[in-house]
Amino acid sequence: MQRKNFSVDLQNIKNIIFDLGGVIINIDYHKSIQELLTYSKTGSAMEFTQKAQSELFDLYETGNSTCEQFRDSLRLEYNLEATDEEIDAAWNAMLLDIPKERIDLLQELGKKYRLFLLSNTNAIHLKKFNEIVAHSFTIPSLDSLFEQTYYSHLVGKRKPDAAIFEQILAENDLDKAETLFIDDSIQHIKSADSLGINTLHLQPPLTINSFFEDVVN
Repeated sequence: MQRKNFSVDLQNIKNIIFDLGGVIINIDYHKSIQELLTYSKTGSAMEFTQKAQSELFDLYETGNSTCEQFRDSLRLEYNLEATDEEIDAAWNAMLLDIPKERIDLLQELGKKYRLFLLSNTNAIHLKKFNEIVAHSFTIPSLDSLFEQTYYSHLVGKRKPDAAIFEQILAENDLDKAETLFIDDSIQHIKSADSLGINTLHLQPPLTINSFFEDVVN
């Protein structure tokens, strides 16, 4: 079946790798930046966006720094006067909501495809993800929607590095020609493309529900 208005052909797809932020959970990076800046004594500009981030965020997202080291690095680099709890709350401010229809969709897609999750994330955010799920849905955890989940801070690799894509393919015996990767960041899409994985660059107003509408209805 050739998807109308899209270049992705789902006919031969058997496996789908989903990004998390901006694909499943709604996200607003600016909210965290603004919240953290309220604790800054100097108003230092923060380098954290969808496309780029400073080294301290890279270290945290690859598991090379602990939560304590991450908080202390934030305090030092951006001159923050904030408790651990205040930093965590500000850091989590970017995490908005997970629309119920996306959970419903993943449950339906799981009947037809092998589903995987690949997220550049960190321990503070992962705890918050699961709190959102626990308070909003009846599923036991976010992980329960997928055959395997790959969180960058737990596997020590992050997108757009080719190594993390290669790991998922190898560990799960996936044929890249039968695999679709969905992400909202173009640099991650380009990396998967270069490996021969089918990709969908999810950009507003497109959502995973609208893309898969014909598949589950």
